[in-house]
Amino acid sequence: MVQAFRHVALIGRHESEGVRTTLLEIAEMISERGAEVLIEAQTAQSIGSQRFTAASMARIAREADLAISIGGDGTMLGVARSLAASRVQLVGINHGRLGFITDISLADWRSALSAILDGVYDAEDRTLLSARAMRDGTEIWHDICLNDVVVSRSSRSGMIELQVDVDGVYMYNQRADGLIVATPTGSTAYALSANGPILHPELAGIVLVPVAPQALSNRPIALPDNVEVRIKVIEASEPRVSCDMQVFGDLQVGDEIVVRRAPFTCRFLHPKNHNHYATLRSKLNWHELPILQRPD
Repeated sequence: MVQAFRHVALIGRHESEGVRTTLLEIAEMISERGAEVLIEAQTAQSIGSQRFTAASMARIAREADLAISIGGDGTMLGVARSLAASRVQLVGINHGRLGFITDISLADWRSALSAILDGVYDAEDRTLLSARAMRDGTEIWHDICLNDVVVSRSSRSGMIELQVDVDGVYMYNQRADGLIVATPTGSTAYALSANGPILHPELAGIVLVPVAPQALSNRPIALPDNVEVRIKVIEASEPRVSCDMQVFGDLQVGDEIVVRRAPFTCRFLHPKNHNHYATLRSKLNWHELPILQRPD
């Protein structure tokens, strides 16, 4: 049997009940097929197994051909952020709740993963964003994200006022609870809950979605993904910026957040004939008929 991957890393949401059993079963199956198994160090410590090699994320980035995330979408986001620049390919097994980007169910992991390890899969490259916070021309923070960059107020303060420029051209000032800059992957996350549009993962675009804007005419807008979005904090109490929920809370009035497409993508591997529309139907319950209420 020809192995498509020789070095496979496992990263689990180790605090979740039942992950240990699933992770060890996956590790045994991969090992039996002749591939080296690397288990992320914290995950290895949590599950208490010394049979397989524990490895830092830095080592996984250097050595792994494939990384398998066992958990929810949050676990997959963290794995993607850590490994995307190294071009390690990713597979997500859903051990969480919704599972938009962890698309292999627990019930199907054995057959789906066997096929992927044999080289039978669909590959998909996902856009990431790079964000920098600038203060008086000096960078004070930077990060990358797979889902979204969010500039927002704290939970204890009023609205935040932001000035938005795209490629150096003034777009608008707005007062709102915040502003989301989302990738196509992130368009089904926080941006969707703020009434943003769903972008297909293959679209070369990003979307700006205001959160509870004061002006009801301020609507989401889709932009090409090769633009630079510059967001300046005009007025706020305790403003903050986050990348995939990783929060930097030391923003000040006058700071600028510069958002661009990252110089690399993240490659997801799916079971053969993966269907994005089927995922949307399933996760958003599009297949369910509305419940009709009878008049009393």
